[in-house]
Amino acid sequence: MSGAVRKKVAVLISGRGSNMTALIDAARDPACPYEIAVVISNRPEAAGLQTAREAGIATTVIDHRRFDDRQAFEEVLHETLLMFAVDLVACAGFMRIMTAYITGLWEGRMLNIHPSLLPLYRGLHTHERALEDGVRIHGCTVHFVTADLDGGPIIIQGAVPVLHGDTPGSLAARVLRVEHRIFPRALSLVACGAIRLENGRITGQWRADAAAFITSPELED
Repeated sequence: MSGAVRKKVAVLISGRGSNMTALIDAARDPACPYEIAVVISNRPEAAGLQTAREAGIATTVIDHRRFDDRQAFEEVLHETLLMFAVDLVACAGFMRIMTAYITGLWEGRMLNIHPSLLPLYRGLHTHERALEDGVRIHGCTVHFVTADLDGGPIIIQGAVPVLHGDTPGSLAARVLRVEHRIFPRALSLVACGAIRLENGRITGQWRADAAAFITSPELED
């Protein structure tokens, strides 16, 4: 990005942080409009913390178990985000439900990736539920975080076919590969200002292939 100031991003994790790694990898490109300023985990044992340290990124732990309620935890989280002077927050497998307190403070600046084509399958066990319902197309979504669990305005989605004989594990692995592609893209769109949240709705300009489609099973020629 010649001459442009890159947006500082805090990545929130609770586990291995594979989506965090995808964001870190994308940020190595000088043309990327964001940089990872800090990785924050609510679990001190999260494997992703070591990955971030090895990449030379600052890390910190805010153990949610040390707080009496969610807002007390979020107050410290907010203070930490301010301390690192971040512009955007990316929730990458951050297993904490956010309250209106923190989502209000970071409205339009906090993103989350969810393993389903929202608004389908909010919450947990998305792949199991998709297979149980017999859907033929599944996927993942990056959205702005609001107090409505997995209900914030959608930024980008990616879809995969459900294959004959799929298990929750095989389907999850296929979806995860798409997550690693769309999360950096969504964060870049927000960081460069191409997509914004205004009055609860997505605004901005983006390109999409109007003729694109996916079917499962495949259509015959």
